[in-house]
Amino acid sequence: MATSLQEAPVVPLREVELDTLTKLYLAPIDRYRRGDAMLYEQGGKWHRLSHREVEQRVERLAAGLTSLGVSRGDRVAILSENRPEWTIVDFAVLVVGAADVPIYATLPPNQIAYILRDAGARAIFVSNQEQLAKILQVRAELPDLEAVIVFDDPGDAQGVTRLEEVMAAGDGLIASGEFPGVRELAQRVERDDLATLIYTSGTTGNPKGVMLTHFNIASNVAATEQHEVFDLRPGMVALSFLPLSHSFERMVDYYYWYCGVTIAYVDSVDKVAQGLVAVRPHIAAAAPRIFEKIYTRVMGATGLRRQLVLWAKEVGEASVEDRLAGRATGPRNFRERLADRLVFSKLRERTGGRLQGFVSGSAPLAPDIARFFWAAGLPVYEGYGLTETSPVLSVNKPGHVKLGTVGLPLPGTEIRIGPDNEILARGPQVMRGYFQNPEETREVIDTDGWLHTGDVGELDEDGFLRITDRLKNLIVTAGGKNIAPAPIENVAAMSRYVAQVVMIGDQRPFPSLLVVPDFENLAAWAREQGIADVTPDALAKNPRVHHLLEQETLGRLTDFARYEVPKKIAVIPTEFTVESGELTPTLKVKRKVVEQNHREVIEALYAPD
Repeated sequence: MATSLQEAPVVPLREVELDTLTKLYLAPIDRYRRGDAMLYEQGGKWHRLSHREVEQRVERLAAGLTSLGVSRGDRVAILSENRPEWTIVDFAVLVVGAADVPIYATLPPNQIAYILRDAGARAIFVSNQEQLAKILQVRAELPDLEAVIVFDDPGDAQGVTRLEEVMAAGDGLIASGEFPGVRELAQRVERDDLATLIYTSGTTGNPKGVMLTHFNIASNVAATEQHEVFDLRPGMVALSFLPLSHSFERMVDYYYWYCGVTIAYVDSVDKVAQGLVAVRPHIAAAAPRIFEKIYTRVMGATGLRRQLVLWAKEVGEASVEDRLAGRATGPRNFRERLADRLVFSKLRERTGGRLQGFVSGSAPLAPDIARFFWAAGLPVYEGYGLTETSPVLSVNKPGHVKLGTVGLPLPGTEIRIGPDNEILARGPQVMRGYFQNPEETREVIDTDGWLHTGDVGELDEDGFLRITDRLKNLIVTAGGKNIAPAPIENVAAMSRYVAQVVMIGDQRPFPSLLVVPDFENLAAWAREQGIADVTPDALAKNPRVHHLLEQETLGRLTDFARYEVPKKIAVIPTEFTVESGELTPTLKVKRKVVEQNHREVIEALYAPD
């Protein structure tokens, strides 16, 4: 059905029966009673936790929190990598009526301290000695923080408590009859109660605490199910490796739990490849950077292998449109079967061989990369949302996929294109507001309840949403030309020799690119060219490398307007990272930090020739 380019049609959301996260927690335990609710790796072996074991641990921990004085309305922080304890703490905190404050495990102590102070957290759970050291460094600055609880051995640290000790205290409360029990407490939680404070990544300024209620998130789970992105069933396995402190992985893990899907936790991105093979998941949520790295590695093949990969890519992509529409699910002729056997089947084996698809979010995914994964029989369903929307607003789904878009709005979600082509959203998943920050809240949620996302986009004739860029990212050149950098960066980064690209040029005479090479592939090329010194610094300064990267980036931008195409590039010898402050924990570029860190290089680009 065709629609206006300004507003997408709305599919009504069915009644949400499990309207709190505590109800959503209990329902699968009663319904499935599986022996493999969770999987985790420890000591080189994978272990399982049953629904019953999870229930027992949540009961003991909820009682333990009560013994510490944590009660309705309090805030409890979690600083940990993905692991079963993260989810068990989350459920226990929610059951006692408190709200949890997830913190990215990659954040430095000063940023953690800011979040804990702003949230007024009474207690914090940390995973290991590395995370504990951060808290101990800033604890004197946190007068509201009463308890520090550690999952693993805290070593010789003083004034901290082991997780087992809190559970043991809970056992005493349960035995005495003073603890009313999780099931009774769960019923006392109301849908409009605060469930969590999730602090935004803070690409500009200090992070803000997004207040999400139980119903905000529960309604998003219900809408995702109704949208039918995947047919999830008990016995399936999901790999959980994006940070649970991110609203995206958090919500999809609730969805997995609700559907009785086994959740396999991976505590480091470095272990994803191993986890895929070990647990053979059916589904996983991922960020575009994961797909970009896989694509770069595959396309980094050399010699005859590279020719084979390019041939298979061409053959596979010929049938992608039929796959997107659901008209084809596998090879249909001899050429496709051969390409699949020689190339694509190997890639699927590295994902475990059972993967029905990925859901991609948190940043735009280049359509050409998505097309390659579809050709390989690894569907990637791209979606869109914000922390402020619990988080999903729209997503592609089987039989309804358009590459380059983020799909159709979820049931119950209204999407409108406002002034300056800004995407506006309204629905049950929109946050209550920013914690203790009514001014900022009024800036983003208008009097009619529309959330101003800050993203620029458009709706096509079928209601599919396409993201162009962030309003704050738009570059205005000295000549007054407006340029959206994201589409240009995505295309420029398609080369196997390129790892990252950031476009600059605001208030400059022309745009330019900062290019971080994929040094593994680049070094192989350099050796073939007889270049002896293949260290990153040497390669970044080599004129032949500079010429190659100019061709590999600027040479791909023929479909953009002349004023949009960068005139120069600078080769950067180090990756943009979270640790350097150039990326947020969700791997979004902090442009101001990048420009500040590489100011001399940038000034050289614009110096008179």
